[in-house]
Amino acid sequence: MNSEYLENRNSGFGLYIHIPFCKQACHYCDFHFSTSLKKKDELVNALCRELMLRKDQLKGEVETIYFGGGTPSLLSSEELQQIFETIYKNYKVSQNPEITLEANPDDLSNLQIHKFTNSRINRLSIGVQSFFEEDLKLMNRAHNASEALECIVEAKKYFENISIDLIYGIPGMSNERWKENLEIALKLDVPHLSCYALTVEPKTALKKFIEKGIVPPVDEEVAQQHYEILLAETEKAGLENYEFSNFGKAGSHSRNNTAYWEGKPYLGIGPSAHSYDGNSRSWNVANNTKYIKSIEAGTLPSEAEILSKKDRYNEYIMTGLRTKRGVSLDKVEKEFGKLYAEYLLKQAESNLQNHLLILEDQTLKISKKGKFLSDGIAADLFLVNLG
Repeated sequence: MNSEYLENRNSGFGLYIHIPFCKQACHYCDFHFSTSLKKKDELVNALCRELMLRKDQLKGEVETIYFGGGTPSLLSSEELQQIFETIYKNYKVSQNPEITLEANPDDLSNLQIHKFTNSRINRLSIGVQSFFEEDLKLMNRAHNASEALECIVEAKKYFENISIDLIYGIPGMSNERWKENLEIALKLDVPHLSCYALTVEPKTALKKFIEKGIVPPVDEEVAQQHYEILLAETEKAGLENYEFSNFGKAGSHSRNNTAYWEGKPYLGIGPSAHSYDGNSRSWNVANNTKYIKSIEAGTLPSEAEILSKKDRYNEYIMTGLRTKRGVSLDKVEKEFGKLYAEYLLKQAESNLQNHLLILEDQTLKISKKGKFLSDGIAADLFLVNLG
């Protein structure tokens, strides 16, 4: 096993809990969820059972707990408490873990926010997506613009660590409207923003609407303009762009996401959830009924693959280039060998010459000019064949 794997395995890990329920389907979403809540009780019981079945799979302390989905804010206080009791009974949790709950504005009533404060949750990630009605309707979001504003104002009374999700590149969204979206978010003075370009995934309602001409296609040039506005406005506001889509004040960077980009292990609980131990990756079945039945029978409903040296190298390139830390040539040589480091530097030549990449202190980083193109630049550096 590689040294990084052994180091990561003993340095703590994250827990990801997938809550596969939503009130309604957003037109752009291809995550696994159900709009029927009939099996919610059974599912929560199965999550707890899976947590118990896998309690010895990773070593070290749980450093972060992340409730994703789906819509985790649909969980009741009792259901959250049941999950937390299972975690704390079966795992060693660090003294000061980051515990994030993804929440939709329409779920964050004053009463519900207050209930969350009585749980172990210490970070809210609020799926605003836009502060404009026309964008929310196009995406088929369950909340409206006023709910988005009101819930953030209320949440700030109880939570210091709040993140807002916003989407840019939406058909019909002008540069001015995107800039106004950012101005609203920044005036709310939340410490963290996650901003994503709208992508058209296969088998989504958005894909069908675009094919039928109901919705205009997504324009990549517009998305790039929006990203450049995003970089400028967040920089003026003092938020650091520590990863391509993430912007935070000092001390408010997502510990969960940072651990993922640094290649630390995590355990994914729930249907469709992925896990990673530094040497292999596994994923649960993306079907609520099959997941529940399998867990009830005491069987983990998952598949796994052992990551090859090439896989691990490519993952390091992909995640490293998206972050402010970049890709270390010394680390590549140490973990993968001299041939890999030489290959990496050779593949980087054209992007270095075009000033899309910069090399400083033996570390490759994306330049400001190249940021929007980071995925393509990473692909240029991927390994296809090497002895």
